[in-house]
Amino acid sequence: MTEIATPGQLRMSYLRWALVTVPAIVLIGSLMGILSNSGYDNRWFAALDLPSITPPGWVFGIVWPILYIMLGLSLAMILHARGARGRGFALLLFFVQLVANFVWSPLFFGQHQVTSALYLIIFILMVTIATAFAFAPIRKAAAWLLVPYMVWLSFAAILNFQIDQRNPDAETLVPAAARTQIG
Repeated sequence: MTEIATPGQLRMSYLRWALVTVPAIVLIGSLMGILSNSGYDNRWFAALDLPSITPPGWVFGIVWPILYIMLGLSLAMILHARGARGRGFALLLFFVQLVANFVWSPLFFGQHQVTSALYLIIFILMVTIATAFAFAPIRKAAAWLLVPYMVWLSFAAILNFQIDQRNPDAETLVPAAARTQIG
């Protein structure tokens, strides 16, 4: 036998990676959203002057898990491509954008830093574009799985920009946490 691994073994190796990467990214992404009190239940966010393009809250609950699943599958493809030229740099780019993504919700919803969040989401989009270009020579499908994420990031950046423009006093709009004075 001249093959190191059969096609079935290679598929199983990819599936093992996906069984780790997909739940990990979905879990961490969801946890960051929950911990930062993201969404319409956030008193501060509800008090903002939101643009007409703002989707209803349920849209975010559908879109983000799907995007996180796609990110996990894309990552699994690259992790599976051992020995591929440029793999290390591609993974570095991926993890830089992923960490930045996980920081966005606490920055926007938790710290109310709308302008800083705008700069961050533009950074995330630029690094994700670079990631897609780095993934393409390794696994084209991994790069294509990033396209819906880049489209959503573009929309989110426009939304973030419009919120920033409509709410110049967003940082002080509502106290970060409800405070009770005793006595």
